[in-house]
Amino acid sequence: MSNEELSKELKDEIYGLALKNAVEHGGKALPGPVISKFLGRHPELRSKAKLIVQVVRNIVSEVNKLGLDDQIKLLKEKFSELMEEKLPKEERRGLPPLPNVSKYKVIVTRFAPNPDFLIHLGNARPAILSHEYARMYKGKMILRFEDTDPKNKTPLPEAYEMIKEDLAWLGIKWDEEYIQSLRLNLFYDIAKEIIKRGGAYVDLCTQNEFRKYKLERKPCPHRNQDISKNLELFDKMIEGYFSEGEAVLRIKTDVNYSDPSVVDWVAFRIIDTDKYPHPIVGSKYIVWPTYNFAAAVDDHLMGVTHILRGREHAVNTVKQKFLYEHLGWEYPEVVNLGRLKLEGFILSKSKIKELLSKYGSKFKGPDDPRFGTIASLRSRGIEPEAIRQLIMEIGIKEVDASISWDNLSAINRKIIDPKVKRVMVIRKPVKLIVESYRGPDKLSLPYHPDNKGLGYREIKINKVSARAEFYIEKEDIKHLRERGGVRLMECCNVRLLSINEAKNEVKAEYIGKNLAQAKDLRFKIIHWLPTSEYVNVNIIVPEGLKLKRVKALGEVSLRNSVVGERYQFIRYGFFKVERVSERGIVALFIHE
Repeated sequence: MSNEELSKELKDEIYGLALKNAVEHGGKALPGPVISKFLGRHPELRSKAKLIVQVVRNIVSEVNKLGLDDQIKLLKEKFSELMEEKLPKEERRGLPPLPNVSKYKVIVTRFAPNPDFLIHLGNARPAILSHEYARMYKGKMILRFEDTDPKNKTPLPEAYEMIKEDLAWLGIKWDEEYIQSLRLNLFYDIAKEIIKRGGAYVDLCTQNEFRKYKLERKPCPHRNQDISKNLELFDKMIEGYFSEGEAVLRIKTDVNYSDPSVVDWVAFRIIDTDKYPHPIVGSKYIVWPTYNFAAAVDDHLMGVTHILRGREHAVNTVKQKFLYEHLGWEYPEVVNLGRLKLEGFILSKSKIKELLSKYGSKFKGPDDPRFGTIASLRSRGIEPEAIRQLIMEIGIKEVDASISWDNLSAINRKIIDPKVKRVMVIRKPVKLIVESYRGPDKLSLPYHPDNKGLGYREIKINKVSARAEFYIEKEDIKHLRERGGVRLMECCNVRLLSINEAKNEVKAEYIGKNLAQAKDLRFKIIHWLPTSEYVNVNIIVPEGLKLKRVKALGEVSLRNSVVGERYQFIRYGFFKVERVSERGIVALFIHE
């Protein structure tokens, strides 16, 4: 059966499922859930799983080339029956109004990451809120890469695209995109304009010399030199006359300002780009604007009206306002946000970089599920909708917020529970021998009691004559002792006969199959597996920076899993398939 032999109806169905998955995830469909959904609808095609996987991947690639608006339009026009309640909903509930919106014709927000690493949950907060406010006021949102420090915050070539992928996955759609390293000549022009207005000067003092003047509240000797001299020196800086550390351009502030860091702050410095080349412009430039200069200038030139950023930037606001005064510009509105912490996870870029540098082989990479990057949370199995809901609940509070994993898990659980398959997995298996067995020889069970669209699986009972053999969890022996029996989920009720701990074996007798009987006897309902059919399941459980590994047995249907597919292991938690082989599967614990 070739790709061409798939009927048009089946291809159309896959296309519709891919569109739906893309719309639910901000325009980016993933093959795993589409494959799972399709094979759940067509279990008779599981023998052709390899072909189906390839077809789905091709269609998902085609769908992902479309913009989100086009995806939604196609889904509405051609696959309206798939929409149900799953389309993205308005999420601006609870957001307070932005300050002074009546002053502006168009509200413009921005998200301005430094592409020296991937974004994390803390970065996602201003990104999501900036996007939501732009949509609330029918304005626009700008994505701006602030990459003007090739020495100390060296941009990663791959980070630009990876950040955009993370934002798209979160459902964020920006209207304009800029890269500051491509705007250096523009920054030079603005710097010269400030010099001409007497608001900046080229300082040739050493750092120690300038620090001494600053602490004594005395002006640097170069502060009052002629404008023409400053223009000449700045041109020399650009032309390479000075080496790194020999000259800087400073913005004039107030030499008596209470915070010394504000006093005549550095706007441009020289960086040896032969030694520290920039990934985009290489060594073309040696004079680079600092964060405060580039961000302040671009906020004005791009028409940003409202800046949402961390409270730690408060002093930067003060610095930038001096620049605006020199140029006669009006400073945008600022909304300060407190820091965001995800308990038990590392959000610090520098800390993650350090761990990857020292112990790289022990981690998957920057998307390792033990970190707090957006890519890590996606790798862990968290839905973008869960992150958006969490950020919206926190809102624009200026106080720091500490989020528990349980909080994020609870939101994610509500989202994924209705749409993932439920299967039985046994840890520390104990053999349960049931005498006088009169139950079914096989069971056809839905993967989800409330979502039959996920399909069914068949479980064969290991029955020989009047005896059946099951695996149950060792932990469940206590229920047999306490109640005198248990109900094997969806199968039958059994009464305890004996426990042989030395042989890791329990004997019981069949007493019926009705659920009402089990309720009357107050039997605990436990999960199980037939001893004749199962797959090996290697479970990975992140615990801080450690990985706990658990060996288990799972339903034979898990052999048909695809990488990225998520399951609920009954009475255990939610898991994401990491690897599938003839020996079994590897599953990553998401949360309970």
